[in-house]
Amino acid sequence: MIEQVAIAFEHKDYQTAAKLLKQLQKESPENPWVQYYLGRLHEVSQKYQDAEKIYRQLLRDTRNAKIVTLARQGLRRLQEMELEERQRAISQAKSEPNNTELGVLILEPLSTEMKTEASRKFAQIMQLDPYTARLVLPSRGWRLYRTGQVGELKFYGKQLQQAGIPCFWATIAQIQQIQVYQVKHFQASTPQATVVCRNEVNQLGSLTFDWSEVTARVVGLLPIFEQVVDVDARHKLEWKTQTQDYAQFCDLHIPGRRSILRLYDNGYEFQQGLEIIPQASQNTIRINWNSLSSWIDQQLPQVKIWSDFTSFADTTLDQTEMLIHIKSHVDLFRREQT
Repeated sequence: MIEQVAIAFEHKDYQTAAKLLKQLQKESPENPWVQYYLGRLHEVSQKYQDAEKIYRQLLRDTRNAKIVTLARQGLRRLQEMELEERQRAISQAKSEPNNTELGVLILEPLSTEMKTEASRKFAQIMQLDPYTARLVLPSRGWRLYRTGQVGELKFYGKQLQQAGIPCFWATIAQIQQIQVYQVKHFQASTPQATVVCRNEVNQLGSLTFDWSEVTARVVGLLPIFEQVVDVDARHKLEWKTQTQDYAQFCDLHIPGRRSILRLYDNGYEFQQGLEIIPQASQNTIRINWNSLSSWIDQQLPQVKIWSDFTSFADTTLDQTEMLIHIKSHVDLFRREQT
């Protein structure tokens, strides 16, 4: 009967093959030839995962050299079909309007318990080995994983999301649309907050918002570089660029307005506007900044604070071609681009 199954497959008479295999499964379910042709039937029926499962099981459990060779060939066919299908889907995704724009794909952190299963799925989707996949998936913060045409990033992103791997994508154009306002001082805090700020072209104005519109805070330090004289190994004087201090930054995110309110310690006018810090003129900038931060804490007790900027930044360092398209909106004096 196995020979009849083989003949049916040669003639692509899959209906007959299926009837014969149904009977053989009852009589000899463990027969490796029955299992192999069952895998072939799944393959021609486009049940690729079922076919792959059988082929891999045959490779593990069978010593028949002929069946092992056929199972390997079956796996190779499945891999080639998956690759062709993937390339077709990516090409189609890229051909849709606006999907050729430059974009980024960001991976979000996963718990350690979820990583084992997630890394297996990630490896399959991104065509990686499981060990590399586990190293790529972040545990602490966001990871900039890939840049390129947003159509392709969206294709991979949707597959990752369906597999339970948190991620998102955005075009550089969408990021460029975000308005970043440099806050000079708060003018009012109740019933709504009002800030005096400068826009991208340095125009002074004010912006009024509800505290409930703020969905996130990002806080961090940015280095201040200075040219200093140092002594080299030969005891000769030389100029070096060194980090002399850090500037404190705090961003308030208002996504409903596609806006970020940016405050930093040397740019905030502590003695102007709403009196937040008593005796601000007599305090150091550090004391004033800490007081301002505590006051903002009181206004936004439920808003998440993001402070793991460095771990995310480390994943962007080799993406200089992408970074040049994004304006930093950081008003720190720089002798050279950095």
